[in-house]
Amino acid sequence: MLQSRRYGLNDWMLGACAAFTVATSVPAAAQTPEQFYKGKTVTIMLGHPPGGSYHMYATLAANHIKRHIPGNPNVIIEHRPGGGGVRAIRHFHSNAPRDGSVIALFPETMAHTEILQPEVGQWKTLEMTYLGTFSGVGAVLMRRPNSPAKTIAEMRKIQSTVGCTGKTSQAYQTAALMKNLGGFQFRIICGYPGSADYVLALMRGEVDLAPSAWLQWRTSHVDEIARGTIVPVIQTGLRRNRELPDLPLMQEVIDEPVAKQIIEFASASTAFGRALVAPPGVPADRIAALRGAFDSLVRDPAFLSDAERAKAQIEPTSGEQLQKDLIALFKAPSDIVEKAKIAMD
Repeated sequence: MLQSRRYGLNDWMLGACAAFTVATSVPAAAQTPEQFYKGKTVTIMLGHPPGGSYHMYATLAANHIKRHIPGNPNVIIEHRPGGGGVRAIRHFHSNAPRDGSVIALFPETMAHTEILQPEVGQWKTLEMTYLGTFSGVGAVLMRRPNSPAKTIAEMRKIQSTVGCTGKTSQAYQTAALMKNLGGFQFRIICGYPGSADYVLALMRGEVDLAPSAWLQWRTSHVDEIARGTIVPVIQTGLRRNRELPDLPLMQEVIDEPVAKQIIEFASASTAFGRALVAPPGVPADRIAALRGAFDSLVRDPAFLSDAERAKAQIEPTSGEQLQKDLIALFKAPSDIVEKAKIAMD
């Protein structure tokens, strides 16, 4: 015998509420990356103004990576300049949406700043996730041809002014290490909005020296280098750039063994280069999708063709490898870290 049940108003309301809860919670939990990104806009956040290598690589990524992210979202760039990237990194770590809709391209010194200047680097780099780097990046210290000190020996005896953005920048750290460990007579002038600004100051004769990424020099100032309008002095990194085989590394012009170790610790940041990074808490499947998109992007013929036209160096490293490098960096010997803190003061 069939039985039937009549629902009263209370029964119906309880059932409707339960159905509504299931309807509103299940799709969010069950969303695939493709479902999430479809119709969305992904933002690439920068800590620098337009005009430098950060903007160049972000633009290349924004123009091509949407084809490789599931759901093909729109991609835009957001600039938050200030303090050599500090303002943007702090905001990104603490306030950026943790859903994969905002990623960033920040200075390669981000982890070093947290380790060496914790009062400035108020973030947790290990909580963030690297998606991949387009290229490692070493700085090259350039001088103007009529600078008061022209050789490395003279720079240890004659004061030279050096331009930079802020204390978290590679430019500042390069100059500070040379000053404090190598006896270079540098007066470091920070406060320029971006590297393009202090490079312009170099061209105008307002500063004597300017350390900036070789990635920027090689794309924006090839003619000036060829004419001798600017002259390379020293490069940073763990090994000489293949395009600069005769230019000495910073640690090669310093004799003291511990000082060399400190510089090599500081130079480890060059491996991170111009990298895309996600904020803390992004779901693992979206991280996998974004890393896959990056790996596919750097093999994309259209992307590589645009990069060649922009004179952008593409020597990628995967996000998985960068994350291993990051963990190793945080395991550096404490005595070297403490001495590096003093050297960068």
